[in-house]
Amino acid sequence: MSSSLRKEKLSAPSTSAAVAYTTAVSLGATTATVDSTTATTADLIRDSTHLVKLQKAVGIASLGSNHKLANVIVPASELIKLIPTLRDLAQNKRAVVLHVPISSASDLSDVLSVRDSGCALLRSSSAQQAVDFALAAALSAQRLGTPFIHCFPESTGAQDIQVYGPLADSVEIASFMDSKQESEGALSPAETAFAMVSQALQLFDTEYSPITYAGAANASLVYVTFGAEVAAETLAEAGAVQISLLRPLNVQAIVEKLPQSTLRLVALEQVVQQPTPWGPMLFDLAAVLHSKEWDAQTERKRPIILDAVSAASPAAFSTQQLAQVTKHAVGLDSPAHFNPAQLVGVVEDGARAQSPADLSGLSLEEKRQRVESIPYGQLLRNMFKDRLNVANAAESQTIWGDAGRTETNPEFGFGQLATYERERAQLAQAVGEVLRDVNVPLSKALHSALSLWLGGRDNAAVATAKQASEISTLLEAEAGAHPALETIRRLRGRFEQRSNWLVGADEWAYDLGSSGVHHVIASGLNINMLVLDTAQYPFAAENKHGARKKDVGLYAMNYGTTYVASVAVYASYTQVLQALAEADAFPGPAVVVAYLPHSDGVFSSNYSPIDVLQQSKLAVDSGAWPLYRWDPLTRDSEKRFQLDSEKLRRSVQDFLKRENVLAAVGASEAQLSGGLSASEEKRTGARLARKARGDVDALVGGLSGPPLLVLFASDNGNAEEAARRIARQGRRRGMDVRCMGMDEFEVDELPFEKTVVVSVSTAGQGEIPTNGREFWKALQAASINLNETQFAVFGLGDSHYWPREEDAIFYNKPARDIDRKLAELGAQRIADLGLGDDQDADGWETGFGDFEQRLWSALNMDVVAGAGNEEEEHKRTDEENKVISNYLRGTIAQSIADTSCGYVDEWDGKLLKFHGTYMQDDRDLRAERMARGEEKAFSFMIRVRLPGGVATPEQWLAMDRLADEYGNQTMKITTRQTFQLHGVLKRNLRETMRGINRALMDTIAACGDVNRNVVASANPLQAHLQPEVARLAADISRHLLPSTSAYHEIWLDDKLVAGSAEQTSSVEDHEPLYGSAYLPRKFKIAIAIPPENDVDVVAYDLGFIAILDESEKEILGYNVMIGGGMGMTHNNRKTYPRLASCLGYVPKHLAVEIAEKVMLVQRDHGDRTNRKHARLKYTVDDHGMDWWREQVEERLGSKLEPARPFKFLRNGDRYGWVKSTPGLNNFTMFIQNGRVANFPGGKPLKSALAELAKAHQGNFRLTCNGHLILADVKDEDVPRMSELLAKHGLDNLDYSALRLHSMACAALPTCGLAMAESERYLPRLIDLLDKVIDEAGLRQDAIVIRMTGCPNGCARPYNAEIAFVGKAPGAYNLYLGGSHTGERLNKIYRETVTEEQILELLTPIIKQYALERNQGEHFGDFVIRKGIIKETREGKDFHDL
Repeated sequence: MSSSLRKEKLSAPSTSAAVAYTTAVSLGATTATVDSTTATTADLIRDSTHLVKLQKAVGIASLGSNHKLANVIVPASELIKLIPTLRDLAQNKRAVVLHVPISSASDLSDVLSVRDSGCALLRSSSAQQAVDFALAAALSAQRLGTPFIHCFPESTGAQDIQVYGPLADSVEIASFMDSKQESEGALSPAETAFAMVSQALQLFDTEYSPITYAGAANASLVYVTFGAEVAAETLAEAGAVQISLLRPLNVQAIVEKLPQSTLRLVALEQVVQQPTPWGPMLFDLAAVLHSKEWDAQTERKRPIILDAVSAASPAAFSTQQLAQVTKHAVGLDSPAHFNPAQLVGVVEDGARAQSPADLSGLSLEEKRQRVESIPYGQLLRNMFKDRLNVANAAESQTIWGDAGRTETNPEFGFGQLATYERERAQLAQAVGEVLRDVNVPLSKALHSALSLWLGGRDNAAVATAKQASEISTLLEAEAGAHPALETIRRLRGRFEQRSNWLVGADEWAYDLGSSGVHHVIASGLNINMLVLDTAQYPFAAENKHGARKKDVGLYAMNYGTTYVASVAVYASYTQVLQALAEADAFPGPAVVVAYLPHSDGVFSSNYSPIDVLQQSKLAVDSGAWPLYRWDPLTRDSEKRFQLDSEKLRRSVQDFLKRENVLAAVGASEAQLSGGLSASEEKRTGARLARKARGDVDALVGGLSGPPLLVLFASDNGNAEEAARRIARQGRRRGMDVRCMGMDEFEVDELPFEKTVVVSVSTAGQGEIPTNGREFWKALQAASINLNETQFAVFGLGDSHYWPREEDAIFYNKPARDIDRKLAELGAQRIADLGLGDDQDADGWETGFGDFEQRLWSALNMDVVAGAGNEEEEHKRTDEENKVISNYLRGTIAQSIADTSCGYVDEWDGKLLKFHGTYMQDDRDLRAERMARGEEKAFSFMIRVRLPGGVATPEQWLAMDRLADEYGNQTMKITTRQTFQLHGVLKRNLRETMRGINRALMDTIAACGDVNRNVVASANPLQAHLQPEVARLAADISRHLLPSTSAYHEIWLDDKLVAGSAEQTSSVEDHEPLYGSAYLPRKFKIAIAIPPENDVDVVAYDLGFIAILDESEKEILGYNVMIGGGMGMTHNNRKTYPRLASCLGYVPKHLAVEIAEKVMLVQRDHGDRTNRKHARLKYTVDDHGMDWWREQVEERLGSKLEPARPFKFLRNGDRYGWVKSTPGLNNFTMFIQNGRVANFPGGKPLKSALAELAKAHQGNFRLTCNGHLILADVKDEDVPRMSELLAKHGLDNLDYSALRLHSMACAALPTCGLAMAESERYLPRLIDLLDKVIDEAGLRQDAIVIRMTGCPNGCARPYNAEIAFVGKAPGAYNLYLGGSHTGERLNKIYRETVTEEQILELLTPIIKQYALERNQGEHFGDFVIRKGIIKETREGKDFHDL
């Protein structure tokens, strides 16, 4: 079309200049144009709004009626500060246009930050468009009475642009201004704005539209951009929708532009520093696809939406590059986000660099990363930059941070902020006194600087870090001028006005007193709190522990002196920015409660954008999560409360009637409860916190019935289960129940509780479990009066755990102690102490049933019909967990992607074992972290599948590197003949697994209810046979490997998977050997070559003992051993270790097949109801060997031959150099307990072995005893390798034979099952025993000695000659009488012995052995012959003394 507007050419130095000319000249008669980019520093300092020029423009605009127009050119960086003004402009229908030059992705991000301010948002994509759109925006703003934000690409350098002369007399303009849209009154605001802008754009020669489409008419993939043009020639088969008018968003127009063939919708966004992992446009597209306009297109399939976010302009992609992006996007089958620029190598343009100072307010890297990992944390950083000071970790359960850690104790948490603000007040007082005192000599510069600061100290634009530095410099120059200046010099670090924040989550809302929320509010100090709520809508009244959530916002508003805001970043991004800015500017405490819905109730970036958007909008639109701001200092009482939820503005009266936080603010001012006074608050803050919390409870509906508090302390979960049963029964009786761990409850609050029930188990030597120790300490020291409290206590213990008569006091000691202490404090016992005993027929359940009956009888509470009518919660079984996991997927992918916590849930944790990893935590830190309210120090152990224990030097070096990069800088050579890494954080699991895979290893089936790593003789006398058994180990391992593709999908693919019985992956999985339930329990296989039993072959579910020909040059076949296993439970005679029995002999070609058949019998007949009875050894004893032989032979299709003779001579490793096959040699190194680390005291073992690996040309072999073999060293390389070994002391074998035959499991601090030390303690114990050994002259006599931290037997203790099994810290059961060859079980000699008792018991026996043994008699045989210990003939008589 041809326009009659008067045109002329302008040679402009920049696009901004052309826009300024257009608004000043073309619209000159009807506009006031202000360029706020020229505002001086002095202007900004003097004006607290930072918006001097804009305020002038607004003033002009407000002078007249009929939408008097004002045009303002404003930098993008100022927009966030303008939010309150923008909202006012929109609310008052001011015709103001903000023209914003865009020179980087950061600028565009700032523009999008204010997209929900109520202003129309228009973007142009070229210099000519900038001029045309500037006019269109100005004209539309006048017609609509709507403020516009027009952003345009800034370019510098002389350019010729077509501009327009004065338009005051233009007929076309007059016609436009006087015209009326058809059906204008019936259109929605979005449709009206779209039509108005469309009409304005028709005034120009170029054909423009607010929304355009380019590309293939039948495109299946369509890009969507905000005002950024994608050249049609670059699109190929794709399409592109360019939305120039983003606000208000015309959904109908977008729906109409999209081709019917659209299957994937890609938001191609140019943004940086976004607070959410998804770009802003993606949520607009999600709203489009779930709108009524889209739903009206019933025949259309809803496309998958994808988010392509980078700092590169969409126009920067070439045809080839965009084709790559398209190809990548087509391969994505669910909502996902990616960086297209990084994908194809496009240089991302000028995002504003973030200086280190931007993060200086946060003291810890870890803490900073945690806070910034959530959207609101990123908003804080982006808004306040170097002023930001977050004084606690995001997960802290209190405002104090974590009391045990220096960086977050009260000095650095709330205490740090409080100290800063109080010292700042002292500084202001000192500055005021100095300025008033004429006797203090001040230079003119210092006097002026101090005066400026004192007048604007609460203004962040005045009290900047720069100004603070300048004043400090002036003070230093005048040091000593007057004593009065010394106070100012001492407090000079307080000149800066910082933005002080405490960040917390849902936990703060359950106990406002304990969490410290009350303290902040009552302090009156300029401290801000950001409290996140992650609950899903509809909201539950209680958390998982049964605690009731309080409304922090309501609580704060009741004080009347605190700024309060309720926000939701996915409902109104701009409102969040305004609330944060207002909270920061408020001269006192401020509370911002922020909604961040997530199904797990934790911070996470792993969620569907659609789900989050829907959750947020449902919560906001329903009124369950209203958006509001409360400023008690606003003079106009009617404006103190601003409701920002659009729906609620139309139905505020109905909303205020709901049981919601706003019911408290129906009056213009919030009122404190009658019992509260400011002076009393300061004297008894803790008491009033509880009182105020009670007021809140009453305000929102009160209690549903008689209150019941159930507390528990539990290490193994039984005491918690008992507590939760009581809680469920209480709810069924209509009671108002809270159930929580002891350490979650403040002892000082006990007097306010009417009925308290405690469930506590017994740990160690009569100790309180870890999660109750702080409570018990506080209770012991308490001086409270519990006359109004009634209580009952139930304890769980084992009356035989400490068998000595003098140790009887330890039985249920915690329960007895708590029961006694509560009575001493005046509480009324309503039921006698209940004691659950593991020795009873039903374990602790027997005593619990009696206790429950007495408890409810004493409370006289009957079940109320319809009250708390919940079924007994079904506890998912391990078998169910496997079946519904979709072949080991579960929700592992989501769990490891969730960076908000360091753990996975119980059920994913069980599935992870199948993938070769266990979740653990550092138990050395557990109590300390729990006392501080932190989660445990979670990490993961990773075990490699390494059949036969054979590794290349390259694989050794790969594991060494992974241990340094992702682990705890150590490796463990395990009793499973493989590598273990410890200390791997959840966020590093995937990269560690990938690193292992790149080294041509994996971890699948290294743990779990499957066949695990197959072990084999590492250094047999018949060295030429080792490769054959290593191959057999690999063949069996490969054959019995699970078939699921979940391992590859989760750990190695870029595409993460989800798992449930209903939600399958793209590949239909099946398990031909295992089935969906896999095995009842773990299944272990070992292969041995007599006479060496270095693998302890009869300690496994399935063992192969090689039978050789007479020349010992060839393996003929194998004796098949079944039914071995080490694990048991203390004092549970139904559990016991067992050594394998011989099933028969098979020729070697049947070895793999026989392994399969034995495993299948166990799969079909193993106990799947009781995991303590599920190992193959119990299936053997339940059915007998004849039955087993029949089952295996039936599946095999042939008979087994009778067992053939063999003989073992030892079960240790052969140390030092030994000849291997001709021309090759092996050297076995002693690695104490298998731990490879750089030890203190100049013992860099790990580094030494890495250097050895770099020089070695053969292989490494790991042994089942935790040692390392330098294998296959050529004859000519022996001198060189010997020299290297000697250089690092690795050839040092001058240890006692006792130490060389020792072994310990990892135990503490990482193993969750450990009851005592093992790996860290056994070396010290051997130091002490070595003295006895030396005195007896037995230094060269081998005695097999082993230690484990618990009875599960990982270090194979029960066939050792001497064994120690942990029972409690520093206490072990002592076992004697195992065979030196590993073919006989030992038996308990003494229970619960300490170090001193161990030495007292063993010293005389060792000396007797030295004097009275027969020739060649081993220690284990000697103690049986002498009657010191009874021989154990089979597993079932293991416990018989």
